[in-house]
Amino acid sequence: MNRPKEPTLIDALIPVVSLILMLFLSVKLFGSDSSAGPNQIVLTLGAAIAAIVAIQNGHSWNDILAAIVDGIGTSMGAVLILLAVGGLIGTWLLAGTVPALIYYGLEILSPQWFYVAACIICAIAALSTGSSWTVAGTLGVALIGVALGLGLSAEIAAGAIISGAYFGDKMSPLSDTTNLAPAVAGTDLFTHIRHMVWTTLPSFTIALILFAALGLGADVQSDSSSLQALKTTLGDAFNITPLALIPLVVVFVMAFRKVPPLPTILFGALFGGFVALVLQPEAVLAYADSPDLTPALAMTKGVWLALANGYSSSTGVPEVDNLLSRGGMSSMLVTIWLILSAMAFGAVLEYSGMLLRLVRSALAAAKSTGALIVTVVLSCIGINIIAADQYIAIVLPGKMYKAEFQRRGLKPKNLSRVIEDSGTLTSPLVPWNTCGAYMAATLGVATFAYLPFVFFNLINPVVSIIYGITGFTIERIEGEPEAAIAQ
Repeated sequence: MNRPKEPTLIDALIPVVSLILMLFLSVKLFGSDSSAGPNQIVLTLGAAIAAIVAIQNGHSWNDILAAIVDGIGTSMGAVLILLAVGGLIGTWLLAGTVPALIYYGLEILSPQWFYVAACIICAIAALSTGSSWTVAGTLGVALIGVALGLGLSAEIAAGAIISGAYFGDKMSPLSDTTNLAPAVAGTDLFTHIRHMVWTTLPSFTIALILFAALGLGADVQSDSSSLQALKTTLGDAFNITPLALIPLVVVFVMAFRKVPPLPTILFGALFGGFVALVLQPEAVLAYADSPDLTPALAMTKGVWLALANGYSSSTGVPEVDNLLSRGGMSSMLVTIWLILSAMAFGAVLEYSGMLLRLVRSALAAAKSTGALIVTVVLSCIGINIIAADQYIAIVLPGKMYKAEFQRRGLKPKNLSRVIEDSGTLTSPLVPWNTCGAYMAATLGVATFAYLPFVFFNLINPVVSIIYGITGFTIERIEGEPEAAIAQ
C-alpha cells in the first residue's frame, strides 16, 4: 500500500484560502447573524475541501473520517461545559442569583469606573480559580447585566470581563493553559509565570488605562430615577437577598479547591435550582405556569424548564425582561454546532499534515530571534483561527519550535511565554474557536462586537513581539552564541 504524499504549500493553502473567502462572503451576506448558521456551513465546506485535497494526496476517506471524529472528540469537554453553563445561567436567573448580583452591582459600581472595576474583579476571580470560563459564566453574566442597567456598552463591558478573566487565567498556577505551555516548551511552571510578568503586567496596565478612559468619557444615559425603577422591578420580581449569592460562593469554593470545571458548573446549576425552590417559590410556580399540577410537581417543572430552556422574564418592563430572559442548555446548541464544524475543519488539516506544512513554511522565513518570536506569535494566532482550539495553538507551536529555540541558544521560558501571550490570549477573539464561541454565547455579545475592546488580549501579543524584536527580557542559555541564521 502506497504511503500518502506530503502536502505541498499550495495544498495547505487551498482549504485555508477557501475558508477565508467563504467567511468573508458569509459576513458580507449575513452580517452579525453569520455565526447563527452561515459560518457553520462555511467551516463544513472548508473541511470538505481539505478532505478532497487529502484524498488527492493518498489519504483514505475512512482515515479522514476517523481523524474528524477524534478531533471533534477533543472538543466534547468544552461542549459539555457549554451545556452546563447554559443550565447554570437559567437556574441562577430563576434563583435570583443573577438579579441579586445586578441589584447590588447597581448600588455599588460607579458608571465612570465600571469597566475598570469589572476588569479587576474578573482578574482577581480568575487568578484565584484559574478558569476564565468559570468567571465569565458566573460574574461575567451579572456584570453584563449591571452594565446594561447603568446604560453602558455591553460590548465594552464584555471586553473588560474577558480581559480580566484571561489575565487571571494566564497568570494563575491553577490554570490548565498556564501549566500546559511550560510543559510543552520544556520549562517549569513558576519560571514560566515569573517570565510572563514582563509582558503581562504592562499589557494589563495599558488595558486598565484604556478602560478608565472609556469609562470617564462614557455618555451614561441612565439617570437615578431609571436606576431606581430597575432596582424596584428586580425587587418586585425576586426576593433580593444575600442568600441568593450562595450558589456563586459555592462555585468559587469548588473551583478554588481544584474541582474540574464541568462538575463544578453542573453542580452550580443544580444547586441554583435548589436555591430557587427555597428563595423564589412564587417565581418558580409562575414560570412553570401549570396550575393543574401539585405545587411540588409545578416547581420541579419550573426548575427543569430553566435548566433546559433558560429563564423567561415577564415583569412587563421591556428592559428587565430583555436583560433576564436567557440561558438554558438549548441556547448553546448553535454555538456547539459552530464548535463541531470548526473542529472538523481543523482535524482534517492537522491529520493530513497541511497544518504542519504551513508552520514549517513560516519557520523557514524566520532568520533572526525577533523574526522567530514573530513567527511563533503568528503561528499561534493562525492555529487558533484554523484549528479553532487554544490547546492545539499551544501544543503544536510548542512542539514545532522547541528544538529551534534550543538550537539558537534561547531559554525554553521564552517560548512558553510567547505561546501563552499569543496562543492563549487570542483564542477568544476567533468566533468559531471554542473560547470565542463560549464567550459570545455566555456573555450574549458577538465575538466581532467585543473584539475591539478586549484590550489586554490584543495588546499582550504586540508587547511580546516588541520584546522579541528588541531582545528585551529574551534570555539566552549561558555559553550559547546566537544563531543569526536559521538553517
